[in-house]
Amino acid sequence: MLEIQDLHVKFHNRDREAVSGVSLTIQDGEILGLVGESGSGKSVTAMSVAGLLPRKQCDYTGRILLDGQELLHADRSVLREIQGAEIGVVFQEPQSCMDPLMKIGSQVEETLRIHTQMPKEERHQRALAAMAAAELPDPEGICDKYPHELSGGMLQRAMIAAAIVNRPKLLLLDEPTTALDVTIQAQILEMLKKLNRESGVSMLFISHNLNVVRKLCRRVAVMQRGVLVEEGDTDQVFYHPQHPYTQKLIDAIPTRNRKEERP
Repeated sequence: MLEIQDLHVKFHNRDREAVSGVSLTIQDGEILGLVGESGSGKSVTAMSVAGLLPRKQCDYTGRILLDGQELLHADRSVLREIQGAEIGVVFQEPQSCMDPLMKIGSQVEETLRIHTQMPKEERHQRALAAMAAAELPDPEGICDKYPHELSGGMLQRAMIAAAIVNRPKLLLLDEPTTALDVTIQAQILEMLKKLNRESGVSMLFISHNLNVVRKLCRRVAVMQRGVLVEEGDTDQVFYHPQHPYTQKLIDAIPTRNRKEERP
């Protein structure tokens, strides 16, 4: 479904590569976790997949294939057709990504306006369905609200609704639960599981927290300083890490939680 082959990215103002030889695959309907601390190259990898890499500011090599279509070196016009249509993106802070002067309903519908010829009413109904899938209460009422009128958790759900409204093949989630409290975080993770189960959308879930990834993903890849240092079944990596850096990420998880969850 998605195949990243020997991806290298080096920004002109940095001494070392942000991403150094990363190769990953995501199968149809799979949720892959990508973990590592800040600066490990996770987000740059996702930006490369999404076509959001600032090309004039970096050198890049490798291949990124989405169902066989090459993305990394594709023309911007091709990427614009894919962004929002075949690939949806959810960022960590929806407050900085959503237009504060535009109502939620219009923002959820935006990719439909760009990528389809749907009539207005059909777009609205599709947006309501996406908001319901993201488990937003009273989608019709929320459509008429502005971003500042929603809580952080509800705003994140609205951003997820906007990312899935055009029924993409792949969802890129970059630290989508980091800014949320534990209860809301758990609700978002359960919602993503349900979305994956019911729609079959593939996901790349990026986090610095291996424990969060373990609750959502069956497979995980670990990045350190731009390099993929470990990859495998999530429980195998969690309980039997092979790389010292992975062990450090696990050690950062509160011990009591880890003991309680050990099978």
